[in-house]
Amino acid sequence: MTAAMGATRVSSQAPAAGARADARVDEMVALVAAKMADYRVPGVGLGLFVDGQLHLRGLGVTNLDDPTPITEHTLFTIASISKTMAATAVMALAEAGRLDLQAPIRTYLPDFRVQDAETSRTVSLWHCLTHTPGWEGQLTTEDRGAGALAHFASTIMPTLPRLAAPGEVWGYNNAGFALTGRVLEVVTGTPIHEALRALVFAPLGLSRTFTRLTEAMTYPLSLGHRDRAGRVEVIRPFQTTSSTTAGGVLTSLTDLMAYARFHLGDGRARDGRPYLPGPRLEAMQTAQVRKHATGDQMGLGWHLRPVGGLMTAAHGGTLNGHCLLVQLVPARNLAFAVLTNHQDGWRLVQDVEAAILQRFAGVSLVAGQTIGHRGVNEAMTFHARPLPRQPAIAEYEGRYARPPVGTVEVRRRGERLVAVTGAAQPDSRLTFYGRDVAYALDGSYLGTPYEFIRDEAGAVRWIRVNGRIARKDE
Repeated sequence: MTAAMGATRVSSQAPAAGARADARVDEMVALVAAKMADYRVPGVGLGLFVDGQLHLRGLGVTNLDDPTPITEHTLFTIASISKTMAATAVMALAEAGRLDLQAPIRTYLPDFRVQDAETSRTVSLWHCLTHTPGWEGQLTTEDRGAGALAHFASTIMPTLPRLAAPGEVWGYNNAGFALTGRVLEVVTGTPIHEALRALVFAPLGLSRTFTRLTEAMTYPLSLGHRDRAGRVEVIRPFQTTSSTTAGGVLTSLTDLMAYARFHLGDGRARDGRPYLPGPRLEAMQTAQVRKHATGDQMGLGWHLRPVGGLMTAAHGGTLNGHCLLVQLVPARNLAFAVLTNHQDGWRLVQDVEAAILQRFAGVSLVAGQTIGHRGVNEAMTFHARPLPRQPAIAEYEGRYARPPVGTVEVRRRGERLVAVTGAAQPDSRLTFYGRDVAYALDGSYLGTPYEFIRDEAGAVRWIRVNGRIARKDE
C-alpha cells in the first residue's frame, strides 16, 4: 500500500444538515475504512437514508497522484446504475402518453432490425428494461458524439443473432439499454444528454449529474484505480461510455441519494409537483421477470432480491476502475449507496452491503441463496457452499455461443466441470452449490456465478456467466 493510502481520511464526519447522530452509521464508516485498507481502495462515498435521516460520508481520496479528499459532492462515474435513470426517463414518457413499453421497438424506430425477423418485429422497450431481448448484451458503441446511439442502432444491432426469444431468458444486456437510449432520442427529438437532463436530472433537482465528461471534469472527480506490480495506480486514460443509457452517467453522492430517496417516495419532483405517480414507481420495483435458476427477479430497471423476507431493489455498476451500488429496501424506508474507485471495490461493496442490511434492516442472505448479476460483481463464495454431493455433469457439458463476443466451453475434467471462456481467460473449475447453479473455484475471480438455464422441455439450453447468457449448440 502506498504512503498516501496509509491512513483513510473521512472528509465529511457530520451527518447531513438536520440529521441526528447515529452510532450505527459510525460503525458502517469504521467498517468501510477497514475494508478500504483490506482491499486497497483509495476512495469511497457512503450514503445512508435511514429513519428519515440522511447521512453522507466521504472517505479517502479522489486519486493517489493528486490526492483530493472525497466529499459528498465528488463526482463518480456510476456506470450501470445509469440504467435505472434510463428506465425512469422511459416511465416519465409513458406517464405523459408519449410511448408504450409494450409496443414494438419498430413503433419508434421503423427501420430497426436484428438478424432474427420475429425478434425484429416483436421486441419492445419492456424487453430492454427487463434484460430479456434475447441478443448478446455486452456491446457498446464507439464515440460518435450526438450520433453514437443512432450509429449503434443502425449498424451494430442488425448484426446480432437470436440467443433466445424476447422475454424467454433473463441475461444482463447493455445493448438493450443503448437501444432504449436511441428510442428516447427519437421520441423527445433531442440528443440523449438533453433527454435525460429534461426527463430525470432537472425534475429531480440533480444539479451535479452529467452525461458529458466535458461538464463533469470541471468538478471534483474520482478517478479509477487498479493493482499492478504490487502497487495501486490510477487507470489511464479515463474512460466513460458512449452507450449513455447503459452506463454513461456521472453524479455525486448527494445527487445519487436524492435520486434513491425519490424512488422510495410518492413520485413527486423536487419542487413538489407530481412527476411519476405511485403506480409507475411501484411498477419499476415490481417483479416482471424471474431470473431462471436463481431466486432473484427483475423489475423495470431495478434488480429485485428477496432478503430475509424483505424485497430489495438495487443496481450496481463497474466501469473504469469504479465499482458501485445503490440499494432500496422500501419496506424499511431505507436506501444506501456505496461508491468506490478501485476495480476490486466490488469486494468492499459486497461486505458493506451485507453489513448495512443486517444492521439497519435486520436481514441477511441465507446460506446458498442464489444471486443474479446486478451490474456489479458478486462472489458466491461469500455465503454459498458446495453441495456435498455434486450432480451428474453430463447434461451440462457442451459449447455455448454468445456471438459476436465468443463462446463458453463447458468440459469434463476428471470428476469436475471446467469452463473455458477464451485464450485470454484462465480456465475455471466449477462446483455446484444448488440445482443448476455453480461457481468458479479459480479463474478470473473466485466465486464467479455460473447458472445453467433449462428450456420448457427441461433440457439445459443456456449458460449464464456473471449475468451474461450463451446458448448451447444443438
